Amino acid sequence: MRIVRHYEHGAPSVLRLEEVEKPQPGPGQVLIRAEAIGVTFAEVQRRQGIPIGGHAGLPGAPGGDVAGTVEALGEGVTGFAVGDRVVGDVDRDAYADYVVTGTDWLIKIPQDLDAAAATLLPSPAQTAYHAIKEAGRLRPGQSIVIDAASGGVGHLAVQIAKALGAGKVIATASTQAKLDFARELGADVTVNYTDEDWTDQILAATDGRGADIVLETVGGDVLLKSLGITAQFGTLVFYGSASGDIPDLPTLALSRMKNVAGFSLYAMLYNKQDAVAEGQRHLLDLIASGEVKPVVHDRLPLDEAVKAHELLEARAQLGKIVLVP
Repeated sequence: MRIVRHYEHGAPSVLRLEEVEKPQPGPGQVLIRAEAIGVTFAEVQRRQGIPIGGHAGLPGAPGGDVAGTVEALGEGVTGFAVGDRVVGDVDRDAYADYVVTGTDWLIKIPQDLDAAAATLLPSPAQTAYHAIKEAGRLRPGQSIVIDAASGGVGHLAVQIAKALGAGKVIATASTQAKLDFARELGADVTVNYTDEDWTDQILAATDGRGADIVLETVGGDVLLKSLGITAQFGTLVFYGSASGDIPDLPTLALSRMKNVAGFSLYAMLYNKQDAVAEGQRHLLDLIASGEVKPVVHDRLPLDEAVKAHELLEARAQLGKIVLVP
């Protein structure tokens, strides 16, 4: 079977397509024939040598959200059967025709759910959902700012915030095309965060008080300025750093009764399984009803993994980039 790996850090061109033996599931694992593989920006950073999530070791074998059909069961597996359609976050060796993964965080999906769209369920949709609901504690009618609102997580966060009752959704992005995309998905206000006065625009949209919740995943100067647009008693939810820069936060800003919440999906998966299970059910319902529509920007063959990483590095996508074996 085919698999994508890399043996050095660097540009997308370091990715290599190899032929290897088909893996076999061990105890508690399943073998999945991949139908679609969601490409994440975290793997772009790890390929560059940035230790997002604590590791960027070599040889690199990118992970991703894999949707497909169960081909074989390892010893002791219950709750799944050969032929089930599933999707899960596979932390390594995900860019492949077949993948092996545990069942703890595996999600059964309907037979009629498009595999590429399903790849948004494990990481992107759950990150958006729980960052808003668990970390941000959104209440109906509250305002929310969503940075990088056209990306894999951001475009879902816009829709999920609306579905959970947000009063005003303010989407930020770096181009007019991305802002138009966010507005089509339900954003009430759009702001280009490359404008010098982008924070003033957001304050104006919130009558000067700032937003009740700010979802921030850019880092660097955007993170620091996001504190200024967080309302008193509001919450800044930091869930990633696309820039690779995580600055120290000024304590003076925090002393103005502003909250900063860090968010990690893995912390949710390990410690709040009931909330995760409920979130999965709710997300499937929202997708089935059409309230949340996962958007796939491009479906690329497995042997075009280099192009997939190039698109993500260029911040060129509207929605999700997916590899299709």
